[in-house]
Amino acid sequence: MSFRQFRKIEKGEFFIVAADTSAGMGDYCAVQFLSKTKLDIPLVYHSKLLATEMTNAIYPVIEKIADVTGIKPVVAYERNNGGVFELERLAALNRLGKYRIYKMITYGNINNPNESKLGWDTNTATRPKMLADWKEAIDKHLIAIYDKPTIEEHFSFILSQTSSSVKAMAETNAHDDLVMSCAIAYQLYQTEEPTKLKVDFKDFPDDSKLFNRGFY
Repeated sequence: MSFRQFRKIEKGEFFIVAADTSAGMGDYCAVQFLSKTKLDIPLVYHSKLLATEMTNAIYPVIEKIADVTGIKPVVAYERNNGGVFELERLAALNRLGKYRIYKMITYGNINNPNESKLGWDTNTATRPKMLADWKEAIDKHLIAIYDKPTIEEHFSFILSQTSSSVKAMAETNAHDDLVMSCAIAYQLYQTEEPTKLKVDFKDFPDDSKLFNRGFY
């Protein structure tokens, strides 16, 4: 099953949804659902499906999380491997305004210093910081991780000597999708704040039990 859930989603939780997308060729799509409220990752999506199929799978789940919590989740895809195009599609699907798409500030544009773009850009400038921040969070036990494949990927994520530098990366024949999606989620954890849904929940049935029964 593509989704793995480890506890019930509760009202009032603020979720950060971070995805590392796949371009195919045996690679995985990985999505971490980090609760900034409870400081854990209770839900993970992990599949060899392409990013298009990943969006189709997680879109209704993100909306259900908003319905259960009453708080808009913030969503970011890594922009590489077609992630930016799928994130634009996810933004277009947000007709009811149940979630927010993360916009990353870009620096260095003199004419437009506040320019932003959808999603998270992992590059030579952001990668070392995001991995260092996430390592510190892991070392200090700041975020609880329940997912065994995610934990196992962290153990196979090593420092490797390249031709010009030492780089943190998955060891040979291993994957790093779950690690990178955690690191992206933690970057958003440090900057994003909750926004309540602009709806009157008295008009809606409490479907939290139904939703949680779907995964838990």
